[in-house]
Amino acid sequence: MSDIILARVSETLSTEQSLESLVRQLLEMLEIVTEMESTYLTKVDINARLQHILYARNSKQMHIPEGLSVPWGDTLCKRAIDSDTFFSNEVAERWADCDAAKALGITSYVSIPVHLADGSLYGTLCATSTAKKQLSERGEQVLRLFAGLIGQYIQKESLVAQLRQANAALISHSYTDALTGLPNRRAIFEDLTTLFSLARHLKRNAIIAFIDLDDFKLINDRYGHEIGDRFLIEVGKRLTEEKTQDDIIGRLGGDEFLVASLSKNDDNDEINVLKTRISACIAGEYWLGNVHIIYPGASLGVIEIDPANIDADAALRAADVAMYQDKKGKIKTRFLTLN
Repeated sequence: MSDIILARVSETLSTEQSLESLVRQLLEMLEIVTEMESTYLTKVDINARLQHILYARNSKQMHIPEGLSVPWGDTLCKRAIDSDTFFSNEVAERWADCDAAKALGITSYVSIPVHLADGSLYGTLCATSTAKKQLSERGEQVLRLFAGLIGQYIQKESLVAQLRQANAALISHSYTDALTGLPNRRAIFEDLTTLFSLARHLKRNAIIAFIDLDDFKLINDRYGHEIGDRFLIEVGKRLTEEKTQDDIIGRLGGDEFLVASLSKNDDNDEINVLKTRISACIAGEYWLGNVHIIYPGASLGVIEIDPANIDADAALRAADVAMYQDKKGKIKTRFLTLN
């Protein structure tokens, strides 16, 4: 039997699987070795003073319900740990004050703490029966082995989860403009590629607005880069607030931003509508700490393109050219008011 168990454990550990899958297989093997009616893994929340039944195997009369949460101080597991008791087949006599044991009719009980690598208590691995059972040396060895394996696997899962979170954070950072929190140039190009693919599938055009903040250098020169940065952040917020569900927005770099979306129809007014919306969004009063700016607006290059005939890079260059034409054509009397 020992050789069979070891072979099954080796096979179980050799396959990539979830904690739940691993534990359920170990609980089945534990039942075979201990001949108990129920085997289960718990998780202990010391701060909340609760013990949660994570996974349970119930093969006979006794039923330990998964998802059950009980006060930690009322459990057999805590009593076993406090009294350094590994096994008892006289539960009713030994722990007469345990109402849960009485309600379940537990006679035989074995439990071992599951510790993580740092020594902290994760939970307990347990086996119980309504009948009086004996625990063999082999059963004790298997229980300790399984508790150790589960602890190591939980630690591994935790490390993997932390690595995934760190990786996700790095990816997010690499696609996010550090100052404004908007998608950066890299993210914009990927979003545009996706937008163009969707547009081709739907046989629709795309509209791109290239935004250049006029007189930004003047703001920086007059008030310093801190106020300039606050101005960029505020512009980013205003664009975000005006963003529709289908819009792509982002900061290309410096004082350049972008808004893009699918064309809804063949109406040429869409370009003018988008120009008006962005202009109204950016122009106006800015209170940047003690600095008050009345900002007349930005230069906009808004174009409608057919993604079947142009890629994202070429489309962005075309929008950039349109923006410079807009900048050159502005009335010279237009000015920025600085207070």
